[in-house]
Amino acid sequence: MAAVFLDRDGVINELVYYEEHGIIDSPFTVGQFRLLPGVTEAVRQLRDDGYKVVLVSNQPGIAKGHMSREAFDRIKERMKEELAKGGACLDGEYYCLHHPEAVVAELRTSCECRKPKPGLLLRAARDFDIDLSKSWMIGDGLTDVLAGKAAGCQTILLGRMKCDVCRLMDDLDARPDGVATHLAEAVGIIIGKKGLACRSSLIRRV
Repeated sequence: MAAVFLDRDGVINELVYYEEHGIIDSPFTVGQFRLLPGVTEAVRQLRDDGYKVVLVSNQPGIAKGHMSREAFDRIKERMKEELAKGGACLDGEYYCLHHPEAVVAELRTSCECRKPKPGLLLRAARDFDIDLSKSWMIGDGLTDVLAGKAAGCQTILLGRMKCDVCRLMDDLDARPDGVATHLAEAVGIIIGKKGLACRSSLIRRV
């Protein structure tokens, strides 16, 4: 069974600009959560094409003291509700809540599940019997690319290519297999490549 692993913030939902801190980060309240355009259609298309769709996300907001566990759970529920409005759902959700410099002591650790390590993907693969070599990781950061590569997946980076990002890709050996501007475009790449592979297989059998 193949899967498409999705990062959350910047892939499924909008990132939030916190003017008082000058940072762009995850939504910290349920009211800040906004699905990105085309996400429900993209998730639905992947599942219709036979892929498991699994969220794998670093979420250190609780560890850093930015939000409560209750707020985190409410955001998760809002995401499910918004996806369901468009007839879409995720097959699984896997979160790393840790951070090596957490202010919450119980979450302060250098774990194996925080991307760029592949722990979340490996756990999902065990739970769903996923063939990682036939699977994809889609994210908006090089940590997503590195986690996907470490797990043995193909990878797609969302965003515009910049010279400094390209240099960093080479330095970290983090070049993705594809680049897309949004999730719907990434899904088109995945399904298109699957179709090419199926046609190539049929040609070889003739």
